[in-house]
Amino acid sequence: MPKQDRSRATRQRLLAAAVACLAEHGWAGSTVAVVAERAGVSRGAAQHHFPTREDLFTAAVEYVAEERSTALRALFPEGAQDDRRAVVAALVDLYTGPLFRAALHLWVAASNEEQLRPRVTELEARVGRETHRIAVELLGADESRPGVRETVQGLLDMARGLGLANLLTDDGQRRERVVGQWAALLAQTLD
Repeated sequence: MPKQDRSRATRQRLLAAAVACLAEHGWAGSTVAVVAERAGVSRGAAQHHFPTREDLFTAAVEYVAEERSTALRALFPEGAQDDRRAVVAALVDLYTGPLFRAALHLWVAASNEEQLRPRVTELEARVGRETHRIAVELLGADESRPGVRETVQGLLDMARGLGLANLLTDDGQRRERVVGQWAALLAQTLD
Protein backbone atom coordinates (compact mmCIF):
# COMPACT_ATOMS: atom_id res chain seq x y z
CA MET A 1 0.00 0.00 0.00
CA PRO A 2 1.41 3.43 -0.90
CA LYS A 3 2.59 5.59 1.99
CA GLN A 4 -0.16 8.20 1.48
CA ASP A 5 -2.87 5.49 1.60
CA ARG A 6 -1.35 3.98 4.76
CA SER A 7 -1.27 7.42 6.37
CA ARG A 8 -4.92 8.04 5.46
CA ALA A 9 -5.91 4.60 6.80
CA THR A 10 -4.03 5.24 10.05
CA ARG A 11 -5.73 8.61 10.43
CA GLN A 12 -9.18 7.07 9.90
CA ARG A 13 -8.48 4.28 12.40
CA LEU A 14 -7.42 6.89 14.95
CA LEU A 15 -10.56 8.95 14.36
CA ALA A 16 -12.86 5.94 14.70
CA ALA A 17 -11.01 4.76 17.82
CA ALA A 18 -11.20 8.24 19.36
CA VAL A 19 -14.98 8.43 18.95
CA ALA A 20 -15.41 4.90 20.33
CA CYS A 21 -13.17 5.65 23.34
CA LEU A 22 -14.89 8.94 24.05
CA ALA A 23 -18.33 7.30 23.86
CA GLU A 24 -17.28 4.41 26.12
CA HIS A 25 -14.89 6.04 28.58
CA GLY A 26 -15.67 9.75 28.51
CA TRP A 27 -13.10 12.54 28.34
CA ALA A 28 -11.17 11.55 31.47
CA GLY A 29 -10.69 7.95 30.31
CA SER A 30 -9.81 8.77 26.71
CA THR A 31 -6.16 9.58 26.35
CA VAL A 32 -4.07 9.61 23.19
CA ALA A 33 -2.34 6.44 24.41
CA VAL A 34 -5.67 4.63 24.90
CA VAL A 35 -6.86 5.69 21.45
CA ALA A 36 -3.57 4.71 19.79
CA GLU A 37 -3.72 1.27 21.40
CA ARG A 38 -7.32 0.76 20.28
CA ALA A 39 -6.42 1.86 16.74
CA GLY A 40 -3.42 -0.47 16.70
CA VAL A 41 -0.85 2.28 16.15
CA SER A 42 1.96 3.72 18.21
CA ARG A 43 1.45 6.79 20.36
CA GLY A 44 4.05 8.54 18.17
CA ALA A 45 2.00 7.79 15.05
CA ALA A 46 -1.09 9.19 16.77
CA GLN A 47 0.76 12.37 17.74
CA HIS A 48 2.15 12.69 14.21
CA HIS A 49 -1.41 12.93 12.90
CA PHE A 50 -2.86 14.83 15.88
CA PRO A 51 -0.31 16.82 17.91
CA THR A 52 -2.67 17.38 20.86
CA ARG A 53 -5.45 15.49 22.56
CA GLU A 54 -7.83 18.32 21.66
CA ASP A 55 -6.83 18.03 17.98
CA LEU A 56 -7.57 14.30 18.01
CA PHE A 57 -10.97 14.44 19.65
CA THR A 58 -12.35 17.49 17.86
CA ALA A 59 -11.19 16.02 14.53
CA ALA A 60 -12.79 12.69 15.42
CA VAL A 61 -16.19 14.17 16.24
CA GLU A 62 -16.04 16.37 13.12
CA TYR A 63 -15.06 13.44 10.88
CA VAL A 64 -17.86 11.21 12.12
CA ALA A 65 -20.37 14.07 11.91
CA GLU A 66 -19.43 14.54 8.25
CA GLU A 67 -19.80 10.80 7.64
CA ARG A 68 -23.17 10.89 9.36
CA SER A 69 -24.34 13.80 7.19
CA THR A 70 -23.33 11.94 4.05
CA ALA A 71 -25.16 8.82 5.22
CA LEU A 72 -28.29 10.83 6.07
CA ARG A 73 -28.37 12.41 2.62
CA ALA A 74 -27.84 8.96 1.06
CA LEU A 75 -30.97 7.67 2.83
CA PHE A 76 -33.08 10.15 0.88
CA PRO A 77 -31.29 10.83 -2.45
CA GLU A 78 -34.43 12.34 -3.98
CA GLY A 79 -35.49 14.22 -0.84
CA ALA A 80 -38.31 13.01 1.36
CA GLN A 81 -41.05 15.61 1.43
CA ASP A 82 -43.57 12.77 0.95
CA ASP A 83 -42.30 10.82 3.97
CA ARG A 84 -41.59 13.37 6.66
CA ARG A 85 -42.00 10.77 9.39
CA ALA A 86 -39.00 8.89 7.97
CA VAL A 87 -36.97 12.11 7.93
CA VAL A 88 -37.93 12.92 11.53
CA ALA A 89 -37.01 9.37 12.60
CA ALA A 90 -33.66 9.57 10.79
CA LEU A 91 -32.86 12.94 12.38
CA VAL A 92 -33.76 11.60 15.83
CA ASP A 93 -31.52 8.58 15.17
CA LEU A 94 -28.58 10.99 14.74
CA TYR A 95 -28.84 11.72 18.46
CA THR A 96 -29.10 8.18 19.80
CA GLY A 97 -25.83 6.57 18.76
CA PRO A 98 -22.20 6.52 19.83
CA LEU A 99 -21.37 9.75 18.00
CA PHE A 100 -23.88 11.68 20.08
CA ARG A 101 -22.51 10.08 23.26
CA ALA A 102 -18.96 11.00 22.21
CA ALA A 103 -19.98 14.56 21.32
CA LEU A 104 -21.74 14.90 24.65
CA HIS A 105 -18.57 13.89 26.53
CA LEU A 106 -16.64 16.42 24.48
CA TRP A 107 -19.21 19.16 25.30
CA VAL A 108 -19.00 18.41 29.02
CA ALA A 109 -15.20 18.48 28.92
CA ALA A 110 -15.29 21.77 27.01
CA SER A 111 -17.51 23.30 29.67
CA ASN A 112 -14.66 22.78 32.17
CA GLU A 113 -11.55 23.18 29.99
CA GLU A 114 -10.81 26.67 28.67
CA GLN A 115 -8.47 25.50 25.87
CA LEU A 116 -11.06 23.06 24.52
CA ARG A 117 -14.16 25.27 24.77
CA PRO A 118 -13.63 27.54 21.72
CA ARG A 119 -12.81 24.58 19.48
CA VAL A 120 -15.86 22.60 20.55
CA THR A 121 -18.13 25.65 20.39
CA GLU A 122 -17.01 26.34 16.81
CA LEU A 123 -17.31 22.65 15.86
CA GLU A 124 -20.81 22.38 17.35
CA ALA A 125 -21.91 25.53 15.50
CA ARG A 126 -20.66 24.12 12.18
CA VAL A 127 -22.21 20.69 12.75
CA GLY A 128 -25.45 22.32 13.89
CA ARG A 129 -25.66 24.51 10.78
CA GLU A 130 -25.01 21.52 8.53
CA THR A 131 -27.61 19.37 10.28
CA HIS A 132 -30.14 22.21 10.01
CA ARG A 133 -29.35 22.63 6.31
CA ILE A 134 -29.83 18.89 5.70
CA ALA A 135 -33.12 18.88 7.63
CA VAL A 136 -34.43 21.81 5.57
CA GLU A 137 -33.40 20.05 2.35
CA LEU A 138 -34.90 16.70 3.25
CA LEU A 139 -38.14 18.17 4.55
CA GLY A 140 -38.52 20.50 1.58
CA ALA A 141 -38.99 23.35 4.07
CA ASP A 142 -39.39 26.91 2.82
CA GLU A 143 -37.64 28.99 5.47
CA SER A 144 -38.89 32.22 3.96
CA ARG A 145 -42.29 31.40 5.48
CA PRO A 146 -42.85 32.66 9.05
CA GLY A 147 -42.14 30.07 11.74
CA VAL A 148 -40.64 27.42 9.45
CA ARG A 149 -37.01 28.00 10.46
CA GLU A 150 -37.95 27.87 14.14
CA THR A 151 -40.00 24.71 13.62
CA VAL A 152 -37.09 22.92 11.93
CA GLN A 153 -34.73 24.08 14.69
CA GLY A 154 -37.28 22.95 17.29
CA LEU A 155 -37.29 19.51 15.65
CA LEU A 156 -33.50 19.30 15.98
CA ASP A 157 -33.59 20.52 19.58
CA MET A 158 -36.27 17.94 20.37
CA ALA A 159 -34.18 15.23 18.71
CA ARG A 160 -31.21 16.19 20.90
CA GLY A 161 -33.42 16.01 23.99
CA LEU A 162 -34.60 12.54 23.01
CA GLY A 163 -30.95 11.56 22.56
CA LEU A 164 -30.19 12.74 26.10
CA ALA A 165 -33.13 10.76 27.50
CA ASN A 166 -31.92 7.68 25.62
CA LEU A 167 -28.52 7.82 27.36
CA LEU A 168 -30.01 6.53 30.60
CA THR A 169 -32.77 4.20 29.43
CA ASP A 170 -34.10 2.75 26.20
CA ASP A 171 -36.66 5.36 25.35
CA GLY A 172 -37.75 3.74 22.07
CA GLN A 173 -41.50 3.55 22.65
CA ARG A 174 -41.88 7.15 23.75
CA ARG A 175 -39.51 8.24 21.00
CA GLU A 176 -41.74 6.60 18.36
CA ARG A 177 -44.80 8.50 19.62
CA VAL A 178 -42.89 11.79 19.67
CA VAL A 179 -41.57 11.18 16.13
CA GLY A 180 -45.15 10.65 14.93
CA GLN A 181 -46.33 13.84 16.62
CA TRP A 182 -43.48 15.92 15.14
CA ALA A 183 -44.19 14.53 11.67
CA ALA A 184 -47.81 15.67 12.08
CA LEU A 185 -46.72 19.11 13.31
CA LEU A 186 -44.37 19.46 10.36
CA ALA A 187 -47.14 18.56 7.95
CA GLN A 188 -49.26 21.39 9.39
CA THR A 189 -46.41 23.90 9.38
CA LEU A 190 -44.68 23.08 6.11
CA ASP A 191 -47.66 22.42 3.82
